[in-house]
Amino acid sequence: MKFIFPQNYNFNNKIFGFIDYSTAILNVIWCIFIFIILNIFFNSLNIKIFLFITLSLPLVLFSILGFNGENITYFFLYILKYIFKPKIYFFKKE
Repeated sequence: MKFIFPQNYNFNNKIFGFIDYSTAILNVIWCIFIFIILNIFFNSLNIKIFLFITLSLPLVLFSILGFNGENITYFFLYILKYIFKPKIYFFKKE
């Protein structure tokens, strides 16, 4: 069986078919960072579990569900660029 892909087809490698590698790496780094911070400041296992889920679940959900197919790392870069260099364009319709 042969598959023919057009030349302008953008093929992205993904983990399990739905999450990009860069997004997965960002999620792992964020979860490790949260895990280390929680282990330093808290002793109770219940508090650690609650805070870990509360702080890591939104990023994981956004990376899985996505922003209309946009990579979450690019999304955060666009947000940071806009925060540091906001440009507002006004167009006048005639």
